[in-house]
Amino acid sequence: MEESSRAHVVLVGWACTTLCLFSCVAAYSHGASLSACSDMMPRHLRVQLHSLSNNYVTVHTNMSSYFPGDKVPVTVRSTMDFMGFLLQARKVSNDEIAGTFVIIPPGSKLLTCFEDGDTVTHSDKSLKRNLSFVWKAPDQPIGDIKFFISVVQSYFVYWTKIESALVAQRGQN
Repeated sequence: MEESSRAHVVLVGWACTTLCLFSCVAAYSHGASLSACSDMMPRHLRVQLHSLSNNYVTVHTNMSSYFPGDKVPVTVRSTMDFMGFLLQARKVSNDEIAGTFVIIPPGSKLLTCFEDGDTVTHSDKSLKRNLSFVWKAPDQPIGDIKFFISVVQSYFVYWTKIESALVAQRGQN
């Protein structure tokens, strides 16, 4: 009887672990949660943060400067497939999220962290590698910005706040 009870406990433990894993995985397969807005950290399982120097992902724009109201193309390139992401533009002066995304690729959706459409995340868990976006600068001056992306390669491996080069605001008095 003791061996049967032990087997039952192991089976129940395995079932609970599996259900918890499935719940955590399912909860974020359709995008990052709003709790990730400020620090851009994934909120599923105890995942392993990888060194920024070893990441496979870059975020670029072909513009080194912009005027208020401009639309800025943003590309994300990766040498390896990834499942999830969170992309934002932030003011260099105070790290606040700025502007809105006006064009996003399939498999992604807009989030509202502080303003409608100021953040983009994945909308499914399909594998991604190269993505293109268009960000619209606010009509009022906000200063220089950088784009930041956090990427989840698998449910256990991620990189956070990979940054673009600085994009300088033009037309400041």
